[in-house]
Amino acid sequence: MSGYGQYCPLAKGAEVFAERWTPLILRELLRGAFSFNDVHRGVPRMSRSLLSARLKKLELCGIVERRCGTAGVEYRLTEAGAALGPVVTQLGQWGQKWYRTTFDSKELDAGVLMWDMRCTVDPKCFPPERTIVQFRFPEVSRNQRDWWLVNENDEVDFCPSDPGSETDLLLVTSLKTMTRVWMGDLEFDAALRSGEIQLSGPRDLKRRVGRWLRRSPYADIQSAR
Repeated sequence: MSGYGQYCPLAKGAEVFAERWTPLILRELLRGAFSFNDVHRGVPRMSRSLLSARLKKLELCGIVERRCGTAGVEYRLTEAGAALGPVVTQLGQWGQKWYRTTFDSKELDAGVLMWDMRCTVDPKCFPPERTIVQFRFPEVSRNQRDWWLVNENDEVDFCPSDPGSETDLLLVTSLKTMTRVWMGDLEFDAALRSGEIQLSGPRDLKRRVGRWLRRSPYADIQSAR
């Protein structure tokens, strides 16, 4: 394992934390992704072999431990790993304040956005019956164009393929617009009024969207620039 060759605590911490992709892996583990596949959904542009190598390194450093779960191998943060939570949060806060995204097309990914959004959706704001919401991004490639949110028994799941039941509500917008809404750069109601977001479905379900579609935890941070 290569390092900086310094006794300095900052150097030692950076050997673990500052390697490329590692903060994003920690982000996924901190918000409840325990399986290899779930972690990879949050970092889809990272190769699976590299993710495997990073997880092994984190295990060697005492940040992650492998466990046998009901569905297979799980990756759980140790006490030392959980202690990095504030560091991850503060790095995100700094990025949103001082170096926030410009929503360039190279930084937009429908799969990442939908995976992120699942963390903030409030299932209690849906009707009691099973509800399916379809998101459509017309301008993106066919395999990234349509996504489904399924709410059932107070649990929400996002599906990249048709769940096989009729859609209750259809939300059509651009990927950039939806990302801006989730990140707090554009108000949902403003995008709806301007036509940047279009909703098709029963009136009651349309009214509920603004309640269950909660924003990124960084959305309220204003740019310093």
